Amino acid sequence: MEKAFVSWSGGKDCALAFYRATKSGMKVSCLLNMLTQDKERSRSHGVKSEWLKIQAAAIGIPIIQKSASWGDYESQFKSTILDLKKDGVTTGVFGDIDFSAHREWIERVCSETAITPVLPLWEQDQTQILKEFIDSGFEAIVVATKADLLGEEWLGRKIDADFVSDLGKLKNITPCGETGEYHTLVTDGPMFQKKMKVTVGEKILREGHWFLDIGKCELTAK
Repeated sequence: MEKAFVSWSGGKDCALAFYRATKSGMKVSCLLNMLTQDKERSRSHGVKSEWLKIQAAAIGIPIIQKSASWGDYESQFKSTILDLKKDGVTTGVFGDIDFSAHREWIERVCSETAITPVLPLWEQDQTQILKEFIDSGFEAIVVATKADLLGEEWLGRKIDADFVSDLGKLKNITPCGETGEYHTLVTDGPMFQKKMKVTVGEKILREGHWFLDIGKCELTAK
């Protein structure tokens, strides 16, 4: 059985990739999450690091969080992978769908660290990915948007059939937000042992993006 890590943002795509990987027989041993230099937030989605720790606890899996600037992101990522290899990890799971530059980076970094990259969602229809996510029992909310494409009213929305329908009426928006139009936080799913109960706080405009500040997050029974 392959032992793998999942490159983790806390969002829907990496969560579905995780789920598919386990269904195919992989053993996911941990989540790998990169943080800002101050260790306060996820570098990819701006989610507070503490909420991602609670999310990992809800799933029942260890999370490794490493701080990095954009300048040393790659070196920190590779260093962490090399440490994981000492524990028998041979595979990395990634939630990328169709952004070629990301795939090229993943394949190069994995090649240089002798890790096998797996991208379960690659080049699949994004609307069908969303449908599978919802139908599989996942729950998630929007926690960030590009301000010039999606307004603050999208923050906090659940990823459900109404969301997919409303998003489909807009122009220049990819269904899964693959070019950064929006980001999500998964609060429940088929591999979760507990459910995350989230209390939303302020909506903050920062550097051309709207962010949803989560005021409180706790675990509840499913």
